[in-house]
Amino acid sequence: MGSVPNVYATIGNSSKALKGILDLNSTLSEGEFSRKEVEAIALSVAQVNECNYCLAAHTAVGKMQGLTEDETVEIRTGEIADNKLKALSELAKQMTITRGNPDQEYINNFFSAGYNASALSELIGFIAVNTITNYTNHIAETDIDFPVAPELEHA
Repeated sequence: MGSVPNVYATIGNSSKALKGILDLNSTLSEGEFSRKEVEAIALSVAQVNECNYCLAAHTAVGKMQGLTEDETVEIRTGEIADNKLKALSELAKQMTITRGNPDQEYINNFFSAGYNASALSELIGFIAVNTITNYTNHIAETDIDFPVAPELEHA
């Protein structure tokens, strides 16, 4: 990216915490999900957790990974045309909202969309990584060093 994002500089107050987050994220990124799907998960979790830093960061990174800005907004609002991406985003949001206790219908939709048990385990890991960065930004009031994400009409 050319520089260290502020969130990583903040987590870097503990080299062990930063290494743990980066290692887990790197390992999960070699798994079931495409780069676009990884960004959809991050945007979904950040939207639920109201993390403006991560909304900005993952809107920018999502566009680098092939999402359009409109698609990043659709992920955040839930108005996603792609059924597979919608099932992923909805389950990520519901798992975040319910602290890991989503209704079975969201899990069924996830599997019906073509995801497998490995993807479900990896989704849980990505939700954890993104929740850690969201919480870090809330507590540290991290300065946003990405273009601010678009405001939502139906927030």
